[in-house]
Amino acid sequence: MNKTPLRNYARLIARKGVNVQKGQEVVIFAELDQPAFAEMVAEECYRAGAETVLMEWQHQPMSKLHMRYRSLETLSRIEEWELAKLRHRVDTLPAMIYLESSDPDGMNGIDQEKLARSSQARYPILKPFRDEMENKYQWCIAAVPGAAWAKKVFPGCTKFQAVEKLWQAILYTSRADGPDPMAAWDEHNADLKARCAYLNGLQATALEYKSASGTDFRVGLIPDAQFLAGSETTLGGGVAFQPNIPSEEVFTSPKAGDAEGIVVTSRPLSFRGELIEDFSITFEKGRAVDVKAAKNEALLRTMIGMDEGSALLGECALVPYDSPIRNSEILFYNTLFDENAACHLALGAGFPNCIRDYDRYTLEECRAKGINDSMIHQDFMIGTEDLSVDAVTADGKRVAVFRGGNWAF
Repeated sequence: MNKTPLRNYARLIARKGVNVQKGQEVVIFAELDQPAFAEMVAEECYRAGAETVLMEWQHQPMSKLHMRYRSLETLSRIEEWELAKLRHRVDTLPAMIYLESSDPDGMNGIDQEKLARSSQARYPILKPFRDEMENKYQWCIAAVPGAAWAKKVFPGCTKFQAVEKLWQAILYTSRADGPDPMAAWDEHNADLKARCAYLNGLQATALEYKSASGTDFRVGLIPDAQFLAGSETTLGGGVAFQPNIPSEEVFTSPKAGDAEGIVVTSRPLSFRGELIEDFSITFEKGRAVDVKAAKNEALLRTMIGMDEGSALLGECALVPYDSPIRNSEILFYNTLFDENAACHLALGAGFPNCIRDYDRYTLEECRAKGINDSMIHQDFMIGTEDLSVDAVTADGKRVAVFRGGNWAF
């Protein structure tokens, strides 16, 4: 792969993704697949003014070994040094970069119940730190091709060919393959913000979804919620950043506990290193009350049972079928990409910044308005070529938002 587009992509992540501020600390989370690119991102962060850049290397096979050999007690324990690191991050608010590259099937065969129980044990200790940092720091999720992931996406290629093809797909869908990715993102963000303005002007009270696949669903919206898209700004500091690269979605957090009907998925979901395929979820009185899946139904049931909020919705995201990711005709087996190829919903935690003027409210007040709270936030894709979405207004009118899988305005 030519280094020029990779350098442009690294610069995009550092300057548009997290928008590193002068003197700021940066933490990069990465697998061992692409150390040269991680180094390139670190250098771009320093060039942008970072005071220090810390690498947190991860290795999926090691995670699998931990799950196999460590006891539930040791997996559940949080050491003092971990708490000290979290406190440091709360105090300093470093920019966080997450470079995804893991194998979609890389955790096959682990004891998922053991993983779930250890996560449930750790979460109450971690939650106060997460709540304290909510919306106050810049973060960006981007991707680099891991060899196993690339072979999953392009099984007929050699490892080298698969990695090259996945690099090309990542750069294309991330709008980073042209001469000026920064300008491309400015233009893209302007379009997304204009769509948000139109949707927010409707003051919708609900969204209704229908498709030939079997989706027939209604979800209520919070009266003073807003649609967001693309770039966001930090609470207090007002620093702009791009949470996801790529991103095609316009999203909001619905009213927790107000959802009825069935949704049928259109793409597989990689959850904790295993694929859940061909599934549907039935909602009653806001909760997921039944699920069916052709593959890994037990894992899907584990997901919706993680805590009180994991069976409730935290996000409704609108993505046109005619998006660069869907048009690539590639199934990425990775939520960062596949969620941006189709309209999707998310079980679990909602976004407090979806409340208008959310800076005037406490986190607890945002949740009292209907923002869901949970230890998970898991997107799943429901967009199809024939999907229709209507916004229902306060006076009962229905306004077409999607027709034929694409924007109706």
